[in-house]
Amino acid sequence: MQLSVVFPVYNEAGNVEALVDDVVRTLDPLGADYEIVVVDDGSDDGTAEVLRRLKQRVARLRVVLFRRNFGQTAALQAGIAHARGDVLITMDGDGENDPADIPKLLAALGEGVDMVCGWRQGRWRGSFLTRRLPSEAANRLIAAATGVRLHDYGCQFKAFRRELASGLKLYGEMHRFVPVLAHDLGAAIVEVPVGYRPRRYGASKYGLSRMVRVILDLITVKFLSSFKTRPIQVFGLWGLGALVAGALWTLWLIVERQVYGVPMGSRPQLFLAVLLVFTGMQFITLGLLGEMLARTYHESQNKPTYVVREILE
Repeated sequence: MQLSVVFPVYNEAGNVEALVDDVVRTLDPLGADYEIVVVDDGSDDGTAEVLRRLKQRVARLRVVLFRRNFGQTAALQAGIAHARGDVLITMDGDGENDPADIPKLLAALGEGVDMVCGWRQGRWRGSFLTRRLPSEAANRLIAAATGVRLHDYGCQFKAFRRELASGLKLYGEMHRFVPVLAHDLGAAIVEVPVGYRPRRYGASKYGLSRMVRVILDLITVKFLSSFKTRPIQVFGLWGLGALVAGALWTLWLIVERQVYGVPMGSRPQLFLAVLLVFTGMQFITLGLLGEMLARTYHESQNKPTYVVREILE
């Protein structure tokens, strides 16, 4: 079994060499057949030069250099695409994940398990309002919205099989949602505690500004996970509700006008009722367009709407 240790880096010139050395010190004594895939996400602090020099003495290192900064998700997707191993280990490039925990992840990747996610221990030391509170709130929100119960969605320290990695398509900020996307493919996921090491050099690139992007990507992931092949059921439901409500309200206004003589033309309720009718029609139309796009997406690429685990004959 070949292992591919994959991690993206961005302006980590002070950390990347030590991290690569830590991986080598962990895996060499195990006699493992492995490679290290590092994706430089357009760093401008000399990280690329460090990796070029490091490549000269670490034969198992493979380096992918981006032309510019595309983001952590794109870098992670590139690392997965260029990895050749049967099992992939992904981790952050800042050195906060300890490669010494790799054997623990591999041990948990046993029969019937497709992905093992790390759960960082001893991570929080201060910064309650700016780091811990937003992170825990995001973890609880994602778990509640997706039904995938994990304690630490922000931990990129994971182990998963090649066949699962081949089905992952990552966009935007969706590196945080890899377990959700894997669960949508039918993967069996477990979580194991792993260590946490404060970064040696540089500053963290995470902050409160990422919360907005996480929420927007969560909406995308939830929609794709639940309604990707049947968008009419979400848009049509809201559209039908608005259409029925608007039609009933308009009917009542007509009854009031004809039976009780209540003026109708200048009432704000009439405009709201008509707005509901047209909004409902637009939502239903949007759902039908979504159905057409979903069918085009699956049929043009011959993509199945199911995932087969195995076939017994």
